[in-house]
Amino acid sequence: MTSSSASALLYAASISLPSTAGARPDDELTKTKAWHVKNGRFENPWPSWSSASPWKIMGGMIRRRITGKSNSPDTTPPTVPVQKPTFLPSREQNDKIRATWLGHACYYVEFPSGLRVLFDPVFTDRCSPFSWLGPKRYTELPCKISDIPIIDAVVISHNHYDHLSHPTVTEIAKRHPNCQFFVPLGNKKWFEACDIHQCTELDWWDEIDFTLTPQQSSSASDAKPSISSAGSSSAISDRTITSRISCLPCQHISNRGLTDRAATLWSSWAVTSAGKSVYFGGDTGYRAVPESSDGQDDWSEEYAHLPTCPAFKDIGRLRGPFDLGLIPIGAYMPRWIMSPMHANPRDSVEIFRDTNCKRALGIHWGTWVLTEEDVLEPPRMLRKALAHHSIPETGVFDVCDIGESREV
Repeated sequence: MTSSSASALLYAASISLPSTAGARPDDELTKTKAWHVKNGRFENPWPSWSSASPWKIMGGMIRRRITGKSNSPDTTPPTVPVQKPTFLPSREQNDKIRATWLGHACYYVEFPSGLRVLFDPVFTDRCSPFSWLGPKRYTELPCKISDIPIIDAVVISHNHYDHLSHPTVTEIAKRHPNCQFFVPLGNKKWFEACDIHQCTELDWWDEIDFTLTPQQSSSASDAKPSISSAGSSSAISDRTITSRISCLPCQHISNRGLTDRAATLWSSWAVTSAGKSVYFGGDTGYRAVPESSDGQDDWSEEYAHLPTCPAFKDIGRLRGPFDLGLIPIGAYMPRWIMSPMHANPRDSVEIFRDTNCKRALGIHWGTWVLTEEDVLEPPRMLRKALAHHSIPETGVFDVCDIGESREV
């Protein structure tokens, strides 16, 4: 195939149920789908979860501020280094996963098969329903959406504003009209209201086969590679790209307003293609610690009995091992408020071990001040947590500069 004909090659996406589905936990929670509750709401069905209303959380934070216990993180530069990312210009084959951190929970992953997946993209200055109010970036965006050459799939963990951005997904859909969006149960309605119809919603433990089949256009001008996720600006091979996308549990909550709490599902994800697999933790807690632990080591012997979320061991046993885990490490203080829904670095290492990831990169930090820990604390705490398990401080579970790519 000549380079000119290759540049006119488009990929047609198809979604189908797998002929052989992956195993699910053989327990009563899974059999009854215990995370589904009345009135179309969802819940975390484990003892490791402790539910707190937004008003209780807000009240706790205000009380800490009044009593002088709260911490206001210093975002004065320098904080997290930001560099301009580079992306592969085509679907050229490689034998490694290439993952680029684009801030907070957003990673762009280039699979050896040629598949290109964007996780939890938010390309706005604030993570808020307003452009003038709400958490503002203290680190710059490393690139624009228009800088990303190919986007085959966007995977969304849940609908909080730091993970799901209306301006971002609508621009992606406009620039990459063949892009497919994968979301947890209940979120498709929101996407359709945004006039995004190439959206598939899945429940925990559901999975689909996502296939990209090369299609030769009638002329090179039909390809429009600059706006289509299926195109390429340089020569690519004419192979079919196959992948499996799995929606998996995590311990979190959802809402975009004051009245829709837990009206849509939250999830972690697995994406496998050409024998390489990525686990995306999205946003999750691991255990709930009591207020009495405030200011103490909540992994000390006194609190060692607290239940942990069993879903991650199920994921590791039934879907692992994973070549790469993208695991949250930030937004965890104060712990007695945030621990049910946000992992701290010690929790993150436990999730890494439970899910059977060979390597991991930290997400959910370095972009917006959402909680009280200092902005550079998560990577410091991560190194201590790794040392606790005698895991090397570098080369296994790492953190990146924003815009940096790692190959696994």
